[in-house]
Amino acid sequence: MPRWSADDIAWGAFDRNKIDRDLLSVIKAASLTEYNAAHYTHYLKNIFADDLVFHAALSEWQSEEEQHGRMLARYARMADPQFDFAGAFQSFTDGYQIPLDARESVRGSKVGELVARCIVETGTSSFYTALSEATREPVLKQLCRRIAADEFRHYRTFLGGLQRYQALQPVSILTRLKVVIGRLRETEDDELAFAYHCANEAGLAYDRARCIRVYGKRAYSVYRPRHAEQVVRMTFRASGLKPQGWLPMLVGKWAWRKLRQRANASMH
Repeated sequence: MPRWSADDIAWGAFDRNKIDRDLLSVIKAASLTEYNAAHYTHYLKNIFADDLVFHAALSEWQSEEEQHGRMLARYARMADPQFDFAGAFQSFTDGYQIPLDARESVRGSKVGELVARCIVETGTSSFYTALSEATREPVLKQLCRRIAADEFRHYRTFLGGLQRYQALQPVSILTRLKVVIGRLRETEDDELAFAYHCANEAGLAYDRARCIRVYGKRAYSVYRPRHAEQVVRMTFRASGLKPQGWLPMLVGKWAWRKLRQRANASMH
């Protein structure tokens, strides 16, 4: 069961004058990807078919992710009553699908799968943290703080599973790093770009390259150097590397430059 509900949000504090339309377009996209957790849960339960304890954790994860989607959609409708969440979600799931029939991880091992999940939770926790600090709209700030806390907890859940499976079926740091790099490259795949399109461009043709640029420009604009450093520390931990020292500090500076490049990308 989720650890908070709609009743914990002061919806009456909503201030229409403080809506940022660019951030709203990103929130609409996020409502679709968050609500799509059932597909990922199905896939992960196939991969970890013999681990019923982990199944329970996955069910809890699904419930919380779906709540994130519902709450973000509710907020988006407050800010834009024309937002058709149901229609956008249907378009998204019709056009973007993951391998639900897979019995083996697409990452090559169970450890690899859990590394990839840690990277996803690293991205979401840092994004909602950055967004909660960037937005001036009170309700969105509340929502993002709640969601960020959930995402950090999800990271710890997957990291705990990773450490347990690493002890049983060891995977080298190099192999884990390859999974990390592969998953980071997937931030430019169709999931986020197509979600952005479905949530904001009903009736228009899907232009993948443009949607990647537009989504990146709007989403990454909320990040600050401390968020990039946080991403690197969490990524190092999932990779099996020490999250403190000169190397993560150096990589953190590089990550910040990359985020700024994405945020400053031309939309033309």
